[in-house]
Amino acid sequence: MEQLAKKVYQAAESAAQRIAPYIYPTRVIYSPYLSDLCNGRVYLKPECLQTTGSFKLRGALNKVLSLKNSGYRKAVVTASTGNHAAAMAFACRQAGLQAIIYMPETASQVKINNLQSYPNVEVRLTGQDSLASELAARQAAERQGLAYISPYNDEAIIAGQATVGLELLAEVDRPDAVLVPVGGGGLVSGIGGVVKHTSPASQIIGCQPEHSAVMYHSVVAGRILDIPSKPTLSDGTAGGLEPDSLTFTYARAFIDDFVLLSEPAIRQGIATTLQYHRLVIEGAAALSVAALLANPGRFAGQTVVLVLSGNKLPWPLLQEISAEMG
Repeated sequence: MEQLAKKVYQAAESAAQRIAPYIYPTRVIYSPYLSDLCNGRVYLKPECLQTTGSFKLRGALNKVLSLKNSGYRKAVVTASTGNHAAAMAFACRQAGLQAIIYMPETASQVKINNLQSYPNVEVRLTGQDSLASELAARQAAERQGLAYISPYNDEAIIAGQATVGLELLAEVDRPDAVLVPVGGGGLVSGIGGVVKHTSPASQIIGCQPEHSAVMYHSVVAGRILDIPSKPTLSDGTAGGLEPDSLTFTYARAFIDDFVLLSEPAIRQGIATTLQYHRLVIEGAAALSVAALLANPGRFAGQTVVLVLSGNKLPWPLLQEISAEMG
């Protein structure tokens, strides 16, 4: 694990320099409510405030700028449920490249609409989940001789996401635990590598919805599983993993434990963050908050960082949750 963590850390340092002109360094936010709840020190890492609305911009920029610096000038192909798509649209616009983005037919309309302001983007709706659209995108790129950019299964993507870890460690020295939403695993692979290199004793806790916990079940089984997912509020983490995904290896090395969350728990995570911090977060981002709310005693007396991965919460759901809060 030490060598793997060192590799991620060094790649993150290079990525940080490359993407610095384009990203917003998200300062951690101390949470009095959550700190009192677990009698500890709880900080939020609000990537929901990032340009384009999620951490995905970091990896997309690192990959696209690396391609451009190597002389690549053709269109790029990718797949996403939304946040990676928005990040790729922005990154490609900065680099002067066209982007062909495959999305599942079940993708949030809010996320699809967010792409309409980018003239350099073509959206193709394919399949019922993220894995299906990823496989279709990769096949199309191979047929057309174009670069395919995975939303998670790429060293440069992981290195970009790892810059979240560099930033949080600059403000929170040697946290006891870092709670990270997990889908394809790019974010937890990057943060996990950086944190484990700097502070090996820190716990990396992967948070997934019960309805789509492919990474958890794969890690338990010791191999990547092809299992169905149910609909979930955490649509940003839903779906399966590409065969031989790099992130599976990183997840096994860096994640100390998983917490699986029910749909009501995810909803409560959204509501709690909105109520006590006035931050709008999507279901995937609420996983880390929900994990702490589910068992605050586990983190008693500890310094904890909760990664809030994105903000693409559908407007009707925001209205609904706000109404329930009174």
